Amino acid sequence: MAAENRRRYWIVFSLLALAVIIDQAIKIAVKTNMCLGEGIMVFGEWCQIRFIENNGMAFGMELFGKLFLTSFRIIAVALLFYYIIKLLREAKHPFGYILCIAFITAGALGNLIDCLFYGEIFSSSLGQVAEFVPWGDGYAEFMHGRVVDMFYFPLFTWPEWMPLVGGDIFFGPIFNFADSCVSCSVVALLIWYRNIIMK
Repeated sequence: MAAENRRRYWIVFSLLALAVIIDQAIKIAVKTNMCLGEGIMVFGEWCQIRFIENNGMAFGMELFGKLFLTSFRIIAVALLFYYIIKLLREAKHPFGYILCIAFITAGALGNLIDCLFYGEIFSSSLGQVAEFVPWGDGYAEFMHGRVVDMFYFPLFTWPEWMPLVGGDIFFGPIFNFADSCVSCSVVALLIWYRNIIMK
């Protein structure tokens, strides 16, 4: 493997690992210091840390059952890793494109870790701060853990007189760092790498 290609491998997988570490560090800090539903105002009401958990995909969406979702994530992450390695070996795609795929992979892996292990290693957060527990003494079975979300930016509420959206909060989802990695990377792909996606 050429030195330049080795450097690309190192950069891509180091950034991927760093994103996963940041995601997990934030989630563990929130989970071990806040009760479920608790909120902290960071910059007024529009910027909050609000601890919730969900069984679904990004931004709390749900599809089919929990076991299906976790299995889907495992397959998706495996395919994404395969795709990254393929892109790096071919060495013909823009490096920014590969980084976008790497951050999507990091986001998927970060939420997969929650689903696989959190139910086994954490006590319940309902009405109390969660603690690490011996493997198997947690709140759920293997592959049935809940994804930890915490970032909440209710920027404003639409006026009541507006049709369809009146009274709704603009940008109401509560999300996590992994979700941000996925969504920001998808936006970057659509803006700068549409030609590669459309091939």
